[in-house]
Amino acid sequence: MKNITKAEFKEWYIDSAFWEEKMKYADKEVEDEQEISLCAPPDTPCFGVCKFYFLLPILVCLKLTLPDVRVGGKAYWYPVTFLGAIAWVGAASYYMVTWAAIIGEVFGIPDAVMGLTFLAAGTSVPDLLTSVIVAQQGEGDMAVSSSIGSNIFDVLVGLPLPWIAYNLYYGTPVFVGAESLFGSILILFCMLALVICTVACFGWRMTRCLGYCMFLFYALFVTQDLARAYGLLVIPGL
Repeated sequence: MKNITKAEFKEWYIDSAFWEEKMKYADKEVEDEQEISLCAPPDTPCFGVCKFYFLLPILVCLKLTLPDVRVGGKAYWYPVTFLGAIAWVGAASYYMVTWAAIIGEVFGIPDAVMGLTFLAAGTSVPDLLTSVIVAQQGEGDMAVSSSIGSNIFDVLVGLPLPWIAYNLYYGTPVFVGAESLFGSILILFCMLALVICTVACFGWRMTRCLGYCMFLFYALFVTQDLARAYGLLVIPGL
């Protein structure tokens, strides 16, 4: 059996019919996305119409402010698109946190609960979508590493970077504190160990039953956090 190099495989793959079909499908997707209609397509179900008009303002804003580098002649505009996308994410995150704080004050929900539930869910939606997309493409390792890597990035870059900026601008340290911070960190480590042990028990395979277990673990985590926030559960020393 003859061994082939990576370059030989790449040359064969690019010239294959599968690659040509894939490129035709990708070009069709780009052409479809270029045309933004202000009206929902005919024969669209009620849920589809609601989704269309909900996403329409976002699509129009992104279309008008971010160059589409997939279109011929605009490939070198990728720095503008990249920085613009980060700017949109930053603006959306700012207003999401502000509105979440206001809603929490109105309904009497503690900030820790809002952060561990609503804000955590809102910021994890992009990770969810990207993981689903790459998982459908058969890239299971990429789907798992994306969710883990994003949380590591949040802890090691997303938190220290604004703290450093605040320190450099005001010249004073940032004081981070919460009444249940130590207990929350300890519980998170326990949850992490529980997740790893559960995945190992399933033979390191992503199965439907494992997914149900993850939903159960999250429900238990949210329940205990709400119980501790409202004084229904008291853990000595935490």
